[in-house]
Amino acid sequence: MNGTVRRAGEKDIPAILKLLVQVNKVHYDERPDLFNETTKYNEDELKVIVADDRTPVFVFEDGDGNVLGHGFCELQRPANTALLKDNLTLYIDDICVDANARGKHVGQAICRHILEFAREKGCYNVTLNVWTCNPGARQFYDSLGFEPYKTGMEMIL
Repeated sequence: MNGTVRRAGEKDIPAILKLLVQVNKVHYDERPDLFNETTKYNEDELKVIVADDRTPVFVFEDGDGNVLGHGFCELQRPANTALLKDNLTLYIDDICVDANARGKHVGQAICRHILEFAREKGCYNVTLNVWTCNPGARQFYDSLGFEPYKTGMEMIL
């Protein structure tokens, strides 16, 4: 699909909110014991996030100006540098592609853009989390070359 990945701005917030509804629905439908039926961020929070250089958000915009996907990121350094190397990491907090645009390489374009951004910033690595209740996302990240580097576990009481 033809389009451009670019840094999100305030004008993109309504489209981002619609995408956040979709991504939350995937998680809520599979784990209603953990997720609420809401969006991760509200409009005011998004205004702060998109303006902050430490939390860049990227959007895929098609040739007609429609936002078909987003990627939320956060530049991070380890909190305990006595134990961990002081490496700059770009953490992907969320990638979502509109349900009607899935399978058209929008997510790949967003991810490639994020990886290039991380290289330009001098990041050592790019990390993300994938919920086990979302095997499609896991398959997508596997296909891009991401590999597990730690495992989160739970015991429901």
